[in-house]
Amino acid sequence: MMRYHRLTTQEMREADREHVVVLLPLGALEQHGNQAPLGTDWMIANALLDYIEKELAQRAPDYPLLVMPAMPIGLSTEHKNFCGTVTFRTETYYHVLYDMCESLARHGFQNVVLLVCHGGNTAMAQVVSRQIRSEYGTNLYVWNAGAFDDPEVQATISPDNTFDFHGGEMETSMAMAIDASSVKLERAQAGHAANHALQDGIGWIAEDWVTEDGTPIGIGGDPKGATKEKGEIILKASARAVVDRLIQIQEHQ
Repeated sequence: MMRYHRLTTQEMREADREHVVVLLPLGALEQHGNQAPLGTDWMIANALLDYIEKELAQRAPDYPLLVMPAMPIGLSTEHKNFCGTVTFRTETYYHVLYDMCESLARHGFQNVVLLVCHGGNTAMAQVVSRQIRSEYGTNLYVWNAGAFDDPEVQATISPDNTFDFHGGEMETSMAMAIDASSVKLERAQAGHAANHALQDGIGWIAEDWVTEDGTPIGIGGDPKGATKEKGEIILKASARAVVDRLIQIQEHQ
């Protein structure tokens, strides 16, 4: 696994850009409740690269993966009213992603993976993926980073935590596995749906999730059961899932 920013121009020219897979993790800087850091998604994006590197070393040590620096800011308009959140505007984020992917396409890279580490980035990543593919023929994949549906990951959720969503037990556990000192678990409060935004298919905003007394908190579920050990399980499972799909790219080629 190679790190994009460590290569020289000459090394980049010598790369097999037809077969190299470029991985661009898409993070965010946004609220994750009272207990988890604003940079949770960006922290996960960076840490996941290390887990992916270890997984590749065991399963496909010669895999031609070129990793770009994780983007620290994304499209977080649903969280913008919570103090500390920083977000691009929709049109700004489109152009940021488009310009980055166009640069890669112009230099002849045929396979680019946008690794979504914040769900709010997904829709724009998909729009850019279609646009770049139609204009340049580049294979631009859009993958979610978290293997949250993995049975091993689901087993980490506390039995009394009936719905785990943004900023909940799983994400808080991952933040603890990365940097336990950044999590203030003693401040954790559960978030409950104040309406049926998700079920009704409307664009939910963080204020749709409230505490028991109705105060907007912007997270779903109860993060109090989070542990470092659970976070490591989730990160390892997520890395396995990413590597599975990376290997699949080679098989399809």
